[in-house]
Amino acid sequence: MFTLLILIPIAIAIDVSEKIDNFLEHPSLGLNEILSDYYINFIIYYTNTFMPLALFIAVILFTSKLSNNTEIIAITNAKVSFTRFLYPYFVGASLVTLLSLAMNHYVVPNSSKVRKGFEKKYIKNSKQKNALKYVSNFSLQLTDSTYIFIRNFNTENNAGYDFNSETYSGLKLKSKLSADRINYNEKDSTFSLSRWRKRLIYKERDSIFSGSKLDTVFNFTPRDLIYKSAFAQEMPSGELLKFIQISKKRGVKNLNAYLVELYKRTSLPIASYILTIIAVALAFRKRRGGTGVNLAIGVGIMFLYVFFMKVGEVLGSVAGVNSLAYVWIPNILFGSIAIYLYFHARK
Repeated sequence: MFTLLILIPIAIAIDVSEKIDNFLEHPSLGLNEILSDYYINFIIYYTNTFMPLALFIAVILFTSKLSNNTEIIAITNAKVSFTRFLYPYFVGASLVTLLSLAMNHYVVPNSSKVRKGFEKKYIKNSKQKNALKYVSNFSLQLTDSTYIFIRNFNTENNAGYDFNSETYSGLKLKSKLSADRINYNEKDSTFSLSRWRKRLIYKERDSIFSGSKLDTVFNFTPRDLIYKSAFAQEMPSGELLKFIQISKKRGVKNLNAYLVELYKRTSLPIASYILTIIAVALAFRKRRGGTGVNLAIGVGIMFLYVFFMKVGEVLGSVAGVNSLAYVWIPNILFGSIAIYLYFHARK
């Protein structure tokens, strides 16, 4: 907790310095709204992110203190094994891991939804907003036999142009519904098609119908048209997993950004055990330079872990790769280091 109290204010100070101009651009934006909608959720997000790393630093500080006071020598002279010495550390690591898992899978996504909404309203510039606002040349598979195509869609006013829906039987086109304009009605989750045309294809003849307006239902919403990794942070794990499964059935090609977010929610908390072993093994022996040397080594390892974690996330989001493997690369790499240090410390 005290380590987090050191790290979080630094993160807040850096964030305030970056966003103070955005806050001042909105005279109607009050301090209470900034704190309740943004910085409380900011603290929840980064506290959960830093939790395994804060545990790592705390273990180094605590174990170094034991070592410098020669208490570990007394413990080992009492024939307490290194494995037994690790027990209370693993109890603490388990508590942090369980808390972090619960936060990652349920609490943080709902918190991020409020924070992202605030950022969208007050912080993001017009170019960033337009990237989420307009969708062009989009195709989506709704079922095994139904596909839709949209030339242009505005997710802010839920209106689009040049809409087509095609239904197939195997490789043969059975029907096609086209409209010059499509509007989504949020109240009843229906779509209104303007200047629509429907063509039913038979063996010897086709039937063509048309009209000025048609209200109908499709198995998608405007939100499904935007595939951004930022949305994954706003979904609890159950909802995110369901979204991924539905998107796969719809033929969405690259969902790795969503898979990375899902896998990361488990891999980072599990790292608490790995980082705990490394921290104890590093600080177990008394060193010349004391706590400062151990802390310097620990901070260096912590930054290396964060570096590999970010690299794994970026590479795991690329289409055609195994996202699970890339997300777990830091844990595999540092887990190997932890195993080596564990057996070395046992001697």
